[in-house]
Amino acid sequence: MAYLLCFLSVLCSVSRFKLRLSFEGHNYLRFVFNATEFPSEDYYDYIIVGGGTAGCPLAATLSGYYRVLVLERGGLPNGNPNVMTDEGFLTTLMEVDAFDSPAQAFTSEDGVPNARGRVLGGSSAINAGFYSRADNDFYKKSGVDWDLGLVNRSFEWVERKVVFRPAISVWQSVFRDSLLEAGVDPYNGFSLEHLSGTKIGGSTFDADGNRHTAADLLTYANPEKITVALHASVERIVFASSSPPSSNSSSKQSAIGVVYRDRLGLYHHAMLRPRGEVILSAGALGSPQLLLLSGVGPRPYLSSWGIPVSHHHPHVGQFLHDNPRNGISIVPPIPLDHSLIQVVGITGSGNYIEAASNIIPFVSPPRPIFIRTPSTVVYLSVATIMEKIAQPASTGSLRLGSTDVRINPIVRFNYFANQADLEACVEGVRRIGELLRSRSMEVFRFGGEGGEFRILGPSLPNNLSDSFTMAEFCRRTVSTIWHYHGGCVVGRVVDGDFRVMGIDSLRVVDGSTFNVSPGTNPQATLMMLGRYVGMKMIKGRIL
Repeated sequence: MAYLLCFLSVLCSVSRFKLRLSFEGHNYLRFVFNATEFPSEDYYDYIIVGGGTAGCPLAATLSGYYRVLVLERGGLPNGNPNVMTDEGFLTTLMEVDAFDSPAQAFTSEDGVPNARGRVLGGSSAINAGFYSRADNDFYKKSGVDWDLGLVNRSFEWVERKVVFRPAISVWQSVFRDSLLEAGVDPYNGFSLEHLSGTKIGGSTFDADGNRHTAADLLTYANPEKITVALHASVERIVFASSSPPSSNSSSKQSAIGVVYRDRLGLYHHAMLRPRGEVILSAGALGSPQLLLLSGVGPRPYLSSWGIPVSHHHPHVGQFLHDNPRNGISIVPPIPLDHSLIQVVGITGSGNYIEAASNIIPFVSPPRPIFIRTPSTVVYLSVATIMEKIAQPASTGSLRLGSTDVRINPIVRFNYFANQADLEACVEGVRRIGELLRSRSMEVFRFGGEGGEFRILGPSLPNNLSDSFTMAEFCRRTVSTIWHYHGGCVVGRVVDGDFRVMGIDSLRVVDGSTFNVSPGTNPQATLMMLGRYVGMKMIKGRIL
C-alpha cells in the first residue's frame, strides 16, 4: 500500500511537472477549455469560427481591445509527438479517423487524396512547415487594397514568434546545387521574401525539430479578453433582420451569433454584443460549407437540401482552386536524414520546384507462412523532387455532402481542365528531368556517374521533349500539395474588407477568400492576414 501511494505521488508530481512545462511553452493554454465547460449561452464582441492559421492571429489581435471567443472543432496539438515534430509529418497525414484526428482526410471527385486541419493551429499544425511571404502578384490580383506597410509589420509580428532559419540537410544542399545547375538562378541565400531563383526559406520547425503553429500566436493575446473552446462544432450562423424589407428587396440579414455543439452533443449559443461580428476562419472547405449550412448560397441549391435561405449568394463554394503537384521519388544509395521542404526553386515558367527526404519502413509483400517475421524493421531513405503549378487556371467547386457539419463537403478541383495548367506541368516536370541530369545529383545514382536512379513509383518519360507523353504523365501522377483555396472569393462572396456582401456583421478571413495562390506556401500569408485584418478592424472601430 505504501509503495502504491508513493508511486501515485510520483505520478502526480510528473503530471504536474509536464503540465507546468506545457504552460511555460504555451501560456495560451490558460484560456483554452473543452467546449463542454461553456455555458449554454454567452455574449462576445467577436466570435471566430476556426482556431486555425488565420483565426489564431486574428483572435490574438482583437483580444487586445474586445472580448473574443474562438470556436475550434479539433483539440490541442500539444503532447502529440507526430503533430509537434517534423518526423511525424507523414504519420499525421496517414493516421486519420472520421471525427477526432488532427488531420481530416478527404478525396476530391478528381480521385486525389487530400487533407484539412482539425486541431488548434489548423493546417499550420499538419503541414511541412515551409514559410515564405507572398509574391507581388498576389497583392495586385487579390482584389484587396492592401496597406503594404501594415502587411510587412504583420509578417514581422508573426515571424518573431514562429519562424526559424533551418539547418540545411545533405539532400536539400544537393537539391539547391542542382537547381542552380539547371538554371534556376540567381541564388538568393536565406530569405523570407518571394524571390525568383533559388533560395532557402523559413521554417516553423525549430532547431530541435519541434513544430510551432499559428496557435503559438495566441501568446500575444490578452488572456482576460479571450476564450478558446475546443471540440466545438459550429452548426450554423444565427441571423436576424437588420433592416426592414423594401418594395424591391427582402429585409437585410445580420449575423447575431452561432450555434455550436460540444463532444457530448449538447448545444450552445454564442451571441454577439452590439457592434460585434461573426468571423469565419474555418478554411477553404469549412467556411463555404458553413455558409451553405446557414442558408447563404445559391437559392435553388439550398432549397434542394431543404435549408431555409438567409441570403441568395450564387458564388459560395465556387472558384475553388488547388495547385497540382507532380514529381518523382528515388531511393538513394546512401542514407539520408529526414528533411521537409527547406529550399525552393522559383522559376520563370510558372512553377515552384521543391524537395523533401523521408525515412520510411519497407513494406514487404504478404509473407508466406513458412517465413518468420523479421526481428527488426527495415527502413528506406526516400528523396522526392516535386513541382507545383504556381497559379492554376482550372477552377472547381464545393457542395454539401451532408447537413452534418462534421462530414466533409464534396469537392472537385478539375485539375488540368485548363490547358495552360497542363502546359505548366509539362514545363515543371521537364525541369525535374534537368535536375536529375545535373552533376550534383550523380551521388544519388547507383554506380555513380553513368549509373541509374532507383525510382520509387512512376518514372519520368524517357523522352522529355515529347509533350504528349509528358502531359499524360502529369495527368496520371497528379497529387496535391495541400494549398487549395477559394470558395468565398473576394469580389464575389466577400468585399475588399472581407465582409460577406449583402449581410451585416459577418466576415470571412481565411484562404477561402483567395482568388490567387500567395507564393510558394500560403501559411505565411494566412497568418499575416489574421493579424492584418484584426488591426484594420480595430482601427475602423476606434476612428
